[in-house]
Amino acid sequence: MSAATIPADPERADITAWLAVIAGSLGAFMATLDISIVNASLPTIQGEIGATPSEGTWIGTSYLVAEIIVTPLTAWFARMLGLRRFLLIAAVLFTGFSMMCGLANDLTMMIIGRTGQGLAGGTLIPTALTIVAIRLPPRQQAIGISLFGVTVLFGPLSGPLIGGWITETFSWHYAFFINLPICITLIILLIVGLPKVKGDWHELWNADWYGIAGMVLGLGALTVLLEEGHREQWFESALIIRLAIVSTIGFAMIIWSQFRASRPVIRLALLRERSLAASVVIMMMMGALLFGTSFAIPQFLALVAGYNALQAGEVVFVSGLTGALLMIAYPIISEKMDHRISVALGCAMIALGCLLNAHLTSASVGDTFVVTQLLFGLGASLTTLSLQQVTIASVPPADAGDASGLYMAARNLGGSVGLAVMATFQDQRIEIHRWQLHSLLGANDIDVQQALSAMALQFGGGPDGLEAAYRMMDSQILRDALVMSFNDIFLMLAIGTMAVMPLAIFLRRAKPGTFAVMH
Repeated sequence: MSAATIPADPERADITAWLAVIAGSLGAFMATLDISIVNASLPTIQGEIGATPSEGTWIGTSYLVAEIIVTPLTAWFARMLGLRRFLLIAAVLFTGFSMMCGLANDLTMMIIGRTGQGLAGGTLIPTALTIVAIRLPPRQQAIGISLFGVTVLFGPLSGPLIGGWITETFSWHYAFFINLPICITLIILLIVGLPKVKGDWHELWNADWYGIAGMVLGLGALTVLLEEGHREQWFESALIIRLAIVSTIGFAMIIWSQFRASRPVIRLALLRERSLAASVVIMMMMGALLFGTSFAIPQFLALVAGYNALQAGEVVFVSGLTGALLMIAYPIISEKMDHRISVALGCAMIALGCLLNAHLTSASVGDTFVVTQLLFGLGASLTTLSLQQVTIASVPPADAGDASGLYMAARNLGGSVGLAVMATFQDQRIEIHRWQLHSLLGANDIDVQQALSAMALQFGGGPDGLEAAYRMMDSQILRDALVMSFNDIFLMLAIGTMAVMPLAIFLRRAKPGTFAVMH
């Protein structure tokens, strides 16, 4: 019997089933937490291991690349090894690579550790949703999804806050060592909560090797391209051109495998179910929003308001608190509200929050984001929880692993693409706004001349004072252009959210007590 055929018929799950769900959620929390936990301590880590700022970005990128590659392969690994054995291996590997990161004394050791973390952690997220689908009866799945949703939302949002606190209170090493007790707890819960299931080693010999190679080449090269493209001036760089070619070859191999493999490693055919396809597209946008706001708000607070990493992390964490409150109530909401309405309502909340954030000024501080973070937390939780339930209800239980892999891959890919687009878009908008503001300051304008004269006197007068005054005025203009670029980013996120909102009409309601059947 495979993991996907464990019965989910009883009306109420037993204690071991709930322990399995808790284990899956704990693993997902640990994996998502480690995506962003190093963000706050990155400057300190770079200094201690002798890495430059550009090299230090690979501490985060290596984890993301590995996670994006392995996530769609999770269902194949689970079938081959058996779900319980597979998760135990992943937990042990994650622990070992976490210890490697904590003990790292150079960049090479750190990148190897982070890559290993990403490979192990990337399997823990989709399997958590699979456990909900195969271990809980349909009537109780909303509760399991709420628990999973809390961890997945809290992970990336609490990462900067927890990482900043650990670094300032103890040392950055403990941001990795903290995974040891978590992993030990996870292993115990997995042993108790998941039954022993034999794997199918025929999956190894009959594997879709074209698809697996395509996943590694296509998603790996695309993620690095998106991460490095902005710094390398995109297609002006030979490296970016080579990555684009490799990525194209990889995706061509994935498409080819859909026709030649008896069971493709990533089953794009599942997207023929319009409810699942709509969920995947909307989730790509949610990934861009989650990663994008976690990037944009701390950056604004650091560059404009002068906040440190811990203070900025506290502001971002507000959305996680409100999201947790909604998740507690989600099982009731799921019973009473059509999933199409809840997804549309959640998207509307997010869009409203982004529109409110599109009116920032150079005087804006953390308090400015309280209301918008409340809206984002509520909207993101309502949308993602509903999409998670629709995802596992859109396919039979046997396909839950493949569907959740597609869903989580969409989230990660959306985040990667969103961050790359935002970085390039912001640089362009800064330059546009900067020269627009300069053009508004006429050289013969009396007010401008008086302001320059007053600033020149502050710097001692004369030619040197006037030159310093020009530089000071340009820095003020650049600061205003930066603020305006953040406004443009939030406006772009609002437009993107509103663009995917109509897809909610294609979602299928996950009725309690039933699984949707594929057409």
